Amino acid sequence: MNASPLAPAADFIAIVDALYRFGAGQDLRDRALFESAFSLDAVLDFTQPARLLGVDIAPFVGRSAIAESVFTAIDDLDTTHTVTNPRVTAFDGAHAGLYALVEAQHLPRSDHARHLLLKHIYTLRLSRHGVQWTIDHMRIDMVWFTGDPAVLFTGERVELA
Repeated sequence: MNASPLAPAADFIAIVDALYRFGAGQDLRDRALFESAFSLDAVLDFTQPARLLGVDIAPFVGRSAIAESVFTAIDDLDTTHTVTNPRVTAFDGAHAGLYALVEAQHLPRSDHARHLLLKHIYTLRLSRHGVQWTIDHMRIDMVWFTGDPAVLFTGERVELA
């Protein structure tokens, strides 16, 4: 892949839209929108944030497994995702790299007094499918968090050092 980040404007918008579909799909509880963000064999790697929150998990592999894992985790939560600073870091017309900051707020639907606010760096590899771009690989690295990790990892053993 050409390391040139100079994607045409329409491609830049479509590339970033894949990340918007990821966040909005969760926030709107729209699984079809969420799944449309991912390629069939996509990988979502949330291992570093989970480890920092006291839980060991493996990367999620495949669109269906990603959707099932994420929607199970947020089933009883209200979420909001805010995407900022999106940068296309590589582009060759068929594949792209994307970097963005994402802030994700998680609140138990029954108790908004509790929360988990996460700030992450997202690093993505994407591919073009017609006019739409989909995520092939998403790595999430936590910058900071505030709140209660048990909000997201209900029932998991969470021990923070």
